[in-house]
Amino acid sequence: WFMETFTVRTTTHAEYVEITHQVREQVVQSGIDSGVAHVFVPHTTAGITINENADPSVVHDMLADLDRLIPTRQSYYQHREGNSASHLKASLVGSSVSVLVDGGRLVLGTWQGIYLCEFDGPRTRKIHVQLIGGGDTE
Repeated sequence: WFMETFTVRTTTHAEYVEITHQVREQVVQSGIDSGVAHVFVPHTTAGITINENADPSVVHDMLADLDRLIPTRQSYYQHREGNSASHLKASLVGSSVSVLVDGGRLVLGTWQGIYLCEFDGPRTRKIHVQLIGGGDTE
């Protein structure tokens, strides 16, 4: 197995930052030919997801509908930091994804990318990538 951590600096309160390239770099560095890449964000107001990376309007629509479903300010939120909506969004999205690795490459669909989902920025976020598998077996 192999594990590395990298950071991403977000620039706005809510955004999706594509991190596919950084995860691919970790796969190459690991030397793992076949296995699983597990991508995890250790923060309670950020998430990780896989979604379309060809049309930026998809990210726009995702953020817009999450805001519509979970408004930033509600009178019934009790969390004193004022970021309850960020916690809720992060819980819905989830804190990790697993991606197959085959031939030393991530197995993603043509239009898929891995995203850090920021819901309480701007911040610096850690991303952990753990690869489990083996080297070239030939």
